[in-house]
Amino acid sequence: MSALVAGLGRSAIELLRILGQHASFFVELLRACPAALRRPYLIVAQIYAIGNLSLVIIVSSGLAVGFVLALQTYYALVTYGASESLGLIVNLSLTRELGPVVAALLFAGRAGTSLTAEIGLMKAGEQLAAMDMMAIDPKSRVLAPRFIAGIISMPILAILFSAVGILGAYVVAVPLIGVDPGNFWSIMQSGVDVWRDVGNGIVKSIVFGIICTFVALYQGYNAEATPEGVAHGTTRTVVIASLAVLLTDFVLTALMFSTP
Repeated sequence: MSALVAGLGRSAIELLRILGQHASFFVELLRACPAALRRPYLIVAQIYAIGNLSLVIIVSSGLAVGFVLALQTYYALVTYGASESLGLIVNLSLTRELGPVVAALLFAGRAGTSLTAEIGLMKAGEQLAAMDMMAIDPKSRVLAPRFIAGIISMPILAILFSAVGILGAYVVAVPLIGVDPGNFWSIMQSGVDVWRDVGNGIVKSIVFGIICTFVALYQGYNAEATPEGVAHGTTRTVVIASLAVLLTDFVLTALMFSTP
């Protein structure tokens, strides 16, 4: 019994230590952001690297999700004679949940791993240590611009994912299935609230952008300066960021949509 209690105590202490390290790193990153804002060209370059280079997978995935979502939703609704609600359900599903969540998962897999590998290789090549030797803070020069760029890019990618998904659903619903186009758009306009549905989806995507970018930078900055350490860091980035996004999505959904 004493061994069990001792083991639980060690696990609790280790968990608190890890949480403290993450919190300390996050605070230091926030402190470095004002200095990064004075160099907007660095942020713009990272928005291109993080956001623009992720457009292909975001747009193609959004289109595919829109296709499948329209088909599956129509098959379910036509059974109950409610196929006219197809546009509304597709729009709410994409703007509230699928757009922010799936875009964040794709962002973690594409941009997050790229950030972790880049920072990890800079650490392995002693570039970060060289900056310290030259009295240059690597957090404000390297990490903060990427952190800000990730927060800016994620909502834009989520909006594009939802927009392309809605267009994909329209292509399947109207020309292929035969849903009335006026009904498809009108019920969507009347049933979707800009602030409650679209706005909350954007808030979710901003939170997910903070989580994914922070996890990627933390894993890269604290990775072992070896090829194996960088590889393990990229793997941890995908796993931790994906789980954090899914858990946070549950909490945000409960808070945002619990009351009518």
